[in-house]
Amino acid sequence: MRRRLLVAAVAVLGVLAATGVAAVATRGDGEPAVTVRGAGGELIAQVPLAGDTFAVGYRNSIYRTLAEERYRVLPDGRFELVELAAEQVAVLEEYYAVPGAPRPSPPGDRLPFVVDPDPSRPAVFEHLRIAATDLGERTLFVPGAEPVPIWQRVVTEDPSVILDIEDS
Repeated sequence: MRRRLLVAAVAVLGVLAATGVAAVATRGDGEPAVTVRGAGGELIAQVPLAGDTFAVGYRNSIYRTLAEERYRVLPDGRFELVELAAEQVAVLEEYYAVPGAPRPSPPGDRLPFVVDPDPSRPAVFEHLRIAATDLGERTLFVPGAEPVPIWQRVVTEDPSVILDIEDS
């Protein structure tokens, strides 16, 4: 049943895209939200999307400084990495090894440097499994909402969490 709803939603989005109407897909009738689920499927967090962007911040384990991966939700409900941000340029140049030069962030940004991801390696996800450890301090940022410290909400031995776009 859930698969049929998803197929129907994709078909409707195809019609909307063909007519020039933009929309963010969800898997049912609710509003889209970024969800974080534990390895066993338990809901850890659900933050409604006011727009089509969100970010996952973390402390880089090599450089020990803050970084973010910033995503845009696509019309079909998947999400795409659209920007990387960091406290240190080295995280962007060496850890991510992007071809473009990092640039200063715009005023008011959480981190001082940003860069576009490597266009030759697009990163598009239906869902994304990450580790929410005390070392990494993974935090979900959704515009208009309070930051969600995912790493503080994982109370099992398995720190794996799955990010997804679902109905709220």
